[in-house]
Amino acid sequence: MTHQTADATDHPTVAALVARSNRLGGDPRNTNYAGGNTSAKGTAPDPVTGQDIELLWVKGSGGDLGTLQPKGLAVLRLDRMRALADVYPGLDREDEMVAAFDYCLHGKGGAAPSIDTAMHGLVDAPHVDHLHPDSGIALATAADGEALTREIFGDQVVWVPWRRPGFQLGLDIAAIKAKNPQAIGCILGGHGITAWGDTSEECEERSLDIIRRAEDFIVSRAASRDAHPFGPQRPGYEPLPDDERRARAAALAPVIRGLASFDAPQVGHFTDSSVVLDFLARERLLPLAELGTSCPDHFLRTKVKPLVVDVPTSATVEETVTALRAAHAAYRADYAAYYERGAAAARARGEEPPAMRGADPTIVLVPGVGMFSYGRNKQTARVAGEFYVNAINVMRGAETISTYAPIAEDEKFRIEYWALEEAKLQRMPAPKPLAMRVALVTGAASGIGKAIATRLAAEGACVVVADLDLAKATAAAAELGSADVAIGIAMDVSSEAAVQAGLREAVLAFGGVDLVVNNAGLSLSRSLFETTEADWDLQHNVMAKGSFLVSREAARVLVDQGLGGDIVYISSKNSVFAGPNNIAYSATKADQAHQVRLLAAELGEHGIRVNGVNPDGVVRGSGIFASGWGANRAAVYGVPEEKLGEFYAQRTLLKREVLPENVAAAVFALCSSDFSHTTGLHVPVDAGVAAAFLR
Repeated sequence: MTHQTADATDHPTVAALVARSNRLGGDPRNTNYAGGNTSAKGTAPDPVTGQDIELLWVKGSGGDLGTLQPKGLAVLRLDRMRALADVYPGLDREDEMVAAFDYCLHGKGGAAPSIDTAMHGLVDAPHVDHLHPDSGIALATAADGEALTREIFGDQVVWVPWRRPGFQLGLDIAAIKAKNPQAIGCILGGHGITAWGDTSEECEERSLDIIRRAEDFIVSRAASRDAHPFGPQRPGYEPLPDDERRARAAALAPVIRGLASFDAPQVGHFTDSSVVLDFLARERLLPLAELGTSCPDHFLRTKVKPLVVDVPTSATVEETVTALRAAHAAYRADYAAYYERGAAAARARGEEPPAMRGADPTIVLVPGVGMFSYGRNKQTARVAGEFYVNAINVMRGAETISTYAPIAEDEKFRIEYWALEEAKLQRMPAPKPLAMRVALVTGAASGIGKAIATRLAAEGACVVVADLDLAKATAAAAELGSADVAIGIAMDVSSEAAVQAGLREAVLAFGGVDLVVNNAGLSLSRSLFETTEADWDLQHNVMAKGSFLVSREAARVLVDQGLGGDIVYISSKNSVFAGPNNIAYSATKADQAHQVRLLAAELGEHGIRVNGVNPDGVVRGSGIFASGWGANRAAVYGVPEEKLGEFYAQRTLLKREVLPENVAAAVFALCSSDFSHTTGLHVPVDAGVAAAFLR
């Protein structure tokens, strides 16, 4: 007999839960990215017995409400979930209950249950929402939050003192609901809100009611205040003008990224929103930033506090860099001391904390300029910045209605170095080979360049697709993924100003650059007597001069970062092979080939490797060949244009046609850790053209 399974996407309870979750998570006023969780209880047939059983569907660990799908739900049997209360060994051993959730799973269980599963399963309500709205956390972190909760909500919303998320918190909230039948939800001290309802619609309405009433209360209090909650503006710390601010950010970004990557490489994100710039210009910036964030979702992504570079906007880039380096050293020492205090307290409780994960900041604040945030990939870096904007909003709200009072340092440490959090990190998949590396590829909207960009993105790199045609660059980048994976920029490599602007754009998008591929090129197949001065200048400007300009500007970034890096030239077998009717193209390729050797010799002391790839003619997918070069070369060799690829293949030792993907594979190999000790090398990708052998 066939029965409906509990995780079926057409189950009405599941459909309503997913729709509610998406609505709540789609509005940043309600909760932050991947923050909070929702649940629903209902019945479904047991696929073995056919009998209806009570189930709990709850957002699984690591999911995001705004994009939640049925597969992101954990599915548990309610009878077994509730029975856990009878075997709960107490607060000192509550972490053991997370493993017990696995014994409550129904069928395949869906997603992994999160630490908040107990809250949803034990609270006696068909539908439960737990959210992290800025307004709710502002109330939860106010020094007199409990009294304010009563003032705003009366007995409809109950205050719950701070307790680390877990089984005991679930028991506490269940008891509070049972004791307060009139309540629609609660404020969790230092954390967020929880609401419940008999229907999915009622639960959502109550969640939104709590959030909006908290928002309205903050707004009304703000209207009655004479002073800004962050204090007056500090003279000399006002935001720089737009163009100057972005230029300053681009100049500082590589240095900051290098400092933030002292323990492990990081990708960066830059934010200069009005919320951030206003906070950085206020007199209370330093004391408030020192207090750190409170909501666990916040400081797990932002670290307990940011690094603030306390310099006025009148400081030069050099002066700011000096201050940055000093602030970074102080931050690392301060974080190490925080870790030692927390570890000592943990050992006093009989616990052995995980090793310190790194002492570098995740959030760096530069007054007048903006916020730099970092993570293991672009999305993580961007989300860390978004979470710190949430934290600024929370601080402003708390200071508007009271005094900002985050949870104690030891409680933050217990969350940050929680064994369960460590286990979650250990379950993460191993990073791809080029993870945390930022690649810039010129001429990347088509042909070889596009294949290189595609391969580098597939191997984990963030990619800047640079091309003369912005529309094509943007389209090619979109094929690789979201803006967290790739962006398209316009770049005329023959223009110094355009190259500099392109590097600034790349640096502001991803924090810096690690891997640069000089691929932009063109060719005119003409004899010596037919080659004009304009032909010569055009090809040399794009390939010889263009590669020089891109390499020079990229090297400035690489040196400032201090993380090493790679520069790869897509040269040609023509750099060593003398073919007919090709003087301008082959001469400029020879120029590129020698640039590889010259730059390898000059940049090696900075850990920067410079290598080249020498392909044979790549016909398929090539913009150069499609633009007339293919027809000209076919005429030179006396073959039909559509047979040119086959002709090239037959003259090689391996009898194989060279494709864009073959060149991309060579670029990836040169930039991988397997070639960490190789620089100044040219790799032939020509299927074996004996006349082009290197010697």
